[in-house]
Amino acid sequence: MTKEPILDVAHLAHVEIYSPKVEESVAFFTDIMGMSVAHREGKSVYMRAYEDHYHNTLIITENEEAGLGHLALRATSPQALERRVAAIEKMGYGIGWIDGDIGHGPAYQFHSPDGHKEEIFWEVDYYEAPEEEKTPLLNRPQRRPNYGVPVRRLDHINLLAKETNKNVAFYEEALGFKVRERILADDDSDIAAWLSVSNLVHDIAIMGDALGEEGRLHHICYWYGFPQHLSDVADLLIERGYEIEAGPGKHGVTQACFLYVVEPGGNRVELFGDPGYQIFDPDWKTVEWKGKDLEKAIIWHGSNLPQEFFEYGTPVKRKTPVKNS
Repeated sequence: MTKEPILDVAHLAHVEIYSPKVEESVAFFTDIMGMSVAHREGKSVYMRAYEDHYHNTLIITENEEAGLGHLALRATSPQALERRVAAIEKMGYGIGWIDGDIGHGPAYQFHSPDGHKEEIFWEVDYYEAPEEEKTPLLNRPQRRPNYGVPVRRLDHINLLAKETNKNVAFYEEALGFKVRERILADDDSDIAAWLSVSNLVHDIAIMGDALGEEGRLHHICYWYGFPQHLSDVADLLIERGYEIEAGPGKHGVTQACFLYVVEPGGNRVELFGDPGYQIFDPDWKTVEWKGKDLEKAIIWHGSNLPQEFFEYGTPVKRKTPVKNS
């Protein structure tokens, strides 16, 4: 008998990143990625892309180290929220309720098995554009910005984990995520997995932490929809002194066109040039990459990823030097 799917989580709603250089980080997301500041409060700046329907999808908070503050999921209903809270508490990963934050109502906070802080909520504030930012395109929340190369919406987040399989199982069992693609080691354990609750190939990805650390962030990703924009933003980055880590290129996994860059605060940002492919099949069979197929999984075309790509995450940790005997 087919297991009844859990349809209680709608999608990734927003992410909070820590930055020791908040204003430089805000300038990057504004001047390069064309995002706008929706609100400032305390040590946090709330930002949005022009096709994000919620009040904000990115929070940048001042902190001594870069890294993930939290990620937030939206439930599909108030009843769905209560069901997921019960499931999370039963598994022992709950933290507790908060009254809300800028842009959303009451939220239940919890942590992944690896220690990533997360929350889930139902009530949200939809963005209301001021008169000068309204557009006659009625299905778009605000007009397209005329600065930077504007990203359109939040796409996904990629988390590093010490125990990949344990974290993947948590998202499946507690939240109803489906594993769309995975890269397997010789013993069939997960090296990496791409999971979603939507039609996207992934809302969340989990990668094994090459340094054996816990609770780190690999990257956040925003979406363009047009591969040409990756070339356009590459010009902006290079001419303004930013170092592109990798891309433009195309992954085999997800089939998406990508570019990676580290923002001034130290967090890696991926930019998607297109949606890759989308999944509509309710009986989708997980695509598994292993052995000789791995080369095409990581890079379909474009230059190979540098070794630092597999080791760098935030907070930044370094390999322990090997002592000579």
